[in-house]
Amino acid sequence: MSTRKIFTTYGVAAAALCAAATAGYAVHAGVGPDGAVNARPIPNATVAAPASFADIVQRVAPAVVSIEVEGKAGPHRVDAEGGDEGEGGVPQGLPPELRRFFEQRQGQQQSQPMHGAGSGFFITSDGYLVTNNHVVENADKITVHTTDDRTFTARLIGRDPATDIAVVKIEAHDLPFVSFEDRAKPRVGDWVVAVGNPFNLGGSATAGIVSALGRKNLSESSYVDYMQIDAPINRGNSGGPTFD
Repeated sequence: MSTRKIFTTYGVAAAALCAAATAGYAVHAGVGPDGAVNARPIPNATVAAPASFADIVQRVAPAVVSIEVEGKAGPHRVDAEGGDEGEGGVPQGLPPELRRFFEQRQGQQQSQPMHGAGSGFFITSDGYLVTNNHVVENADKITVHTTDDRTFTARLIGRDPATDIAVVKIEAHDLPFVSFEDRAKPRVGDWVVAVGNPFNLGGSATAGIVSALGRKNLSESSYVDYMQIDAPINRGNSGGPTFD
């Protein structure tokens, strides 16, 4: 969902930008008609830095939730160095005593409960929310904790492993939500802020910039239009949104 990050915008500026003028000039060189090198000074581009992300974080944080999942761990295949696997992932050619050991161990691993956590965000007022597919893909039970200390059992609506996106639903109304901005045109170098709600401990926010657009071959996914950002993602923040 490597760290996966969902990018969305709130349709408003993330923060006021203040210009920070820089001293000095860059030199642009060109060749004149007589072959001489002409140089002319070009002022450096103005550098914009955010004054604060506090207002946007305060505004969108109520729509960001904590997600807990419970389920069964997936089957673990036991690999034998230099050997082939037989039925159920048990190496072939083992003596009966060792075979029983591998089978018992594999059965214990498969029956172990799985617990996980992540973040998500509401996209409608009636309880539809988005998270990462890898947060909920093996879940038998999904629990959502909102910022106003309410807890809901959620159901999976759909998921897409290719984009690592999943949609789940809780039964509630009049919820705070955020919207995807279709007209957003982020540029490399734009400031962004990532918001999450890890482990129901309260919201967290980290900031960074858009590092690249149109990234591909970043994972096993066939999706080839990833946006790369450098905002650090706290543990438990998978599935949380990023705002410009």
